[in-house]
Amino acid sequence: MAERTLRGARLGGQSFEDERGIEFAARQQVGYECPQGHGFEITMSVEADVPAIWECPRCGAEALSTSGIQPEVKAEKPARTHWDMLLERRSEKELEDILKERLELLRNGEIGPAHLHRANQKKRKAS
Repeated sequence: MAERTLRGARLGGQSFEDERGIEFAARQQVGYECPQGHGFEITMSVEADVPAIWECPRCGAEALSTSGIQPEVKAEKPARTHWDMLLERRSEKELEDILKERLELLRNGEIGPAHLHRANQKKRKAS
């Protein structure tokens, strides 16, 4: 077994393959410039979709492409509130009727926290 080992070669440190007969993919240089004035280039495949924004390697800011590609503006939906979702299920007239009904039940002591009803019962008994 000792006769078959490669002497002087580091394990995983060096490749013994040569680059003859290998055809590399077509590449392009894409330039970017950040708001702080840092300019840099990124090597990309010719077939790749070039992004309009790339992170600056120096300061981390968003750098824009110098080739004139504009970032896509995404249409943002307005945030739906609880009131909006409630109005999808009921009309305002229905909500007013439910509110009146629930307030009447609360005032009569049929619903709500028990400690409030005990105080109301004492007042009613006193009068």
